Amino acid sequence: MALNLIKLCVGVETVDDLAQSIERRKKRLKAAGQPIEMVHTTRMSPKRADEIIGEGSLYWVIKSRVQCRQKIIDLRTFKDNEGISRCDIVMSPELVLTAHQPKRPFQGWRYFKAEDTPRDLSSGETEISDMPEEMRAELADLGLI
Repeated sequence: MALNLIKLCVGVETVDDLAQSIERRKKRLKAAGQPIEMVHTTRMSPKRADEIIGEGSLYWVIKSRVQCRQKIIDLRTFKDNEGISRCDIVMSPELVLTAHQPKRPFQGWRYFKAEDTPRDLSSGETEISDMPEEMRAELADLGLI
């Protein structure tokens, strides 16, 4: 069973904001002739990388709710210019919407077991994923979706 990571999506108000940010990054990478991969740099490197790479996802917490995920392609450790160890979390540019799941604030990333993750919204639930995010959040709070 895959192991996932979970992280707060700081500075992002909605999934649409995150999707737009990904699209801007893709355009910049394409214009620069670089491979299109989404990278998020963190201070700590997961020790259980072999359980995550290729199978796990990074679940994003936006406005105190898990709302989407991106598949993790690779975890690359390196030292920055100041000699501090860092880790690049390399992800697929595709965002997968999930059912909303409340999550309290925390610092950094955390391991997120598969049995604790919210379910993906399937293509059969397009009416749910097409709803405005605020409405989805309110319905999730009420336990209706």
